[in-house]
Order: sequence, then C-alpha cells, then structure tokens
Amino acid sequence: MSFHVDSETGRLRRVILHRPGLELKRLTPSNKADLLFDDVLWVRRAQEEHDRFAALLRGRGVEVHLFGDLLTESLDVPAARTLVLDRVFDEREYGPLATDTLRAAFDALPTGELAEALVGGVTKREYLERHPAPASVRFHVMGLDDFLLNPLPNHIFTRDTSAWVYDGVAINAMRWPARQRESVHFEAIYRHHPLFTGAAAGEFRTWAEGQGAHPSTIEGGDVLVIGNGAVLVGLSERTTPQAVELLAKRLFEAGSARTIVALDMPKRRAFMHLDTVLTMVDGETFTQYAGLGMLPSYTIEPGGDGQELKVTDHPPEHMHRAIAAALGIGAIRVLTPVQDVHSAEREQWDDGCNVLAVEPGVVVAYERTVTANAHLRAQGFEVLEVAGSELGRGRGGPRCMSCPVERDPVS
Repeated sequence: MSFHVDSETGRLRRVILHRPGLELKRLTPSNKADLLFDDVLWVRRAQEEHDRFAALLRGRGVEVHLFGDLLTESLDVPAARTLVLDRVFDEREYGPLATDTLRAAFDALPTGELAEALVGGVTKREYLERHPAPASVRFHVMGLDDFLLNPLPNHIFTRDTSAWVYDGVAINAMRWPARQRESVHFEAIYRHHPLFTGAAAGEFRTWAEGQGAHPSTIEGGDVLVIGNGAVLVGLSERTTPQAVELLAKRLFEAGSARTIVALDMPKRRAFMHLDTVLTMVDGETFTQYAGLGMLPSYTIEPGGDGQELKVTDHPPEHMHRAIAAALGIGAIRVLTPVQDVHSAEREQWDDGCNVLAVEPGVVVAYERTVTANAHLRAQGFEVLEVAGSELGRGRGGPRCMSCPVERDPVS
C-alpha cells in the first residue's frame, strides 16, 4: 500500500470523508455567515445523506476512512495531541492569563471527547459546567454562550484542507479564519496516525505544512490533478499566486510534476473554488459551467538558465488549449449543457459541476442537478446520484466532500 493520487478520474481506491456532527448543529442564522455557510442544515437528514454517499463509494470498492475516527485515533498518540493543543491554545488567541489553564483542561479530556470538542466547539457555559473560570480578562468579558473554541463545520469539505498531488500531500493554509484551525488536525493525522506512519503506508512527501499567513493560501477545491505530470489550479478568492508558486517549486524540485496550469478566476463566492465550475470526468473530458467563460491562464514549468520557474501567459481564448498542452493531447472535450442563463446559474449553485469520478467515465453527482446529469448520460457517462437536499445547503458537492488519498492514473 502506498498513498498517491495520480489523476482526477482513475480508479478511486481510498478516500477521507467527514460525517456531519455537532459542529453543524452549532450553525445558526446569526453565525452562519461567519462560519462560511449560506444556510442552516437539518443535521440528522444531512447525516443520512452522507451515510448513503459513503455507502455508495464503498459499494464501488472504495475504502472510506472517516475523518472523525482518524482524528480520534491520532490524538491517542502523545506527539499528535501535543501538536494540536500547542497550536490551538496560543497566547495570542486566549491571552497569557488563560492559555495554560485552558490547555491543561482540554488535555485532561478523554480522547473521544477532545476530538469532538476540537471539531464541534465549546461554549463558555459548557466549559464552566466542568471547570472553574480562569483568571482571564478575555474569559470574563465573554457571554455565557460565546464560543471558547469555535466549531469547524467546514470540516465536511475534506477536499480543501489537504490535497494529495501525485506522490505527496499539501496540508493547506486556509484563506478564512473560520477554517484555519482545520489544518492542524490533518497535520496531526498525516504525521502521527498509524495508517500514514506504518511501514505498509510507504513514503510520501509533504508539499505544504499548513502554516502560512495570508496572502500565501491555497485550498484543495482549486487543485485538480489532471494526470501525465500536470496539475490544474484555480486562482480563486481562496488560492493565491504566491501559494501556487510555492507548490510548483516543491513539485518540480521533487520531480513529481512537470507543469502547472493556473486559471485566473473571478474572485467572488459564487466561484468559490475551481471545482465548483470545472471538474474532470475522464482523462480528456471536463464538465464546465457555462457562466465561467474563458479565463486568462498561465503555464508554470521548471525554469532554465538558472531560473526556478518559467511562466507563460495565455489569453482567455487559449484556456482549453493550454490545458490540453499540459496533458500532452491535441484537445480536451468540454461538456456544458445547453440551458438558459437562469437555469445554468441555479444548477451551478446546486453543484452541477462538482462531480466526483470513481473511475473513468463514472461520476457521483447530486440527484438535484437534473440537467447536468442528463447531459453527462447523453454523452455516454455513468452518473451515480446521491441525495443532497441538506448536504447541498453547505455549497459543496461530492468532490468537495471527499479527499482522495489513493487513486490510479488513467491508463
């Protein structure tokens, strides 16, 4: 066994999902925007839909690892627990009067309770039910129902926090504060969980450690491993050119990739990540949102004559040509259903382009994206539908909710 992701559409072998839990029950109409959600989910129904999604993948031979289990098992390793607690309980966050006291209180929790607290969050009221108040100015000015430890509802989108690119993983520095604490959880898992440290796991590289300050941020929804040593990256509102340069430098130095094509995307929430408007469905075919249009693109390659990187600019009309050149083929096929602008916008909002390939020509999609699914079937693709009436309220589809850690190349 070795961990590697060599394509977007080769047979999917192993994936990390996160079953919705307490963190989504913390969403309210007043805090959802700060937590990067547009709506409040019915959690029990979301869990049922997620369970069916996981069962569908298992039924196709995919080994599913649940993030909550991985985190809990990692926290049983003392070095992992120390890493997480040291990173979370920082004086710059809690002040010098409370930090050590709070860290000790959380360190005393049983592993399962600690994992749930780190993801689900803890209010001041909940803390005081078990502990005396620390002598802290910040603690005293908090309201009883203010969060001492904020919940992390976006953990459901396991695609973003870490991204496997060929023979290594990028533990990403996230753009918004609501997601930045997620990275340390994945760092603890990859560095200390027996699944990734055991002899059977083989060796893998780490492209990024998750520790970085704005503006060098990157998220996995913007990273497509399109195969043949090529990577497609969206320069979105959450992924910056600086971070892409750092990723390119490490990939090229290791010989793990030979080219990156970066697309200059609109910087707004409707185009949150590249995979909300463009995903791959086989080795040379993409599904694309009509409203995306054609974008300026940049091919990044190893430099010559002492230069670290070579960057070639392409005008918008050459976007598809630049992607094809990176793949080493004459042209790519781009599928966009014909529909009026309002219907297209609605389906994009419902994650019509955010499909997850389980093998070439077979994708998982939300059942609600009727037109996009019908168009894919008409073009000869098998579409496996999953319910998303509640999961879809989080503005993320099957690709967003899955982090492949082992996937074959496209033969």
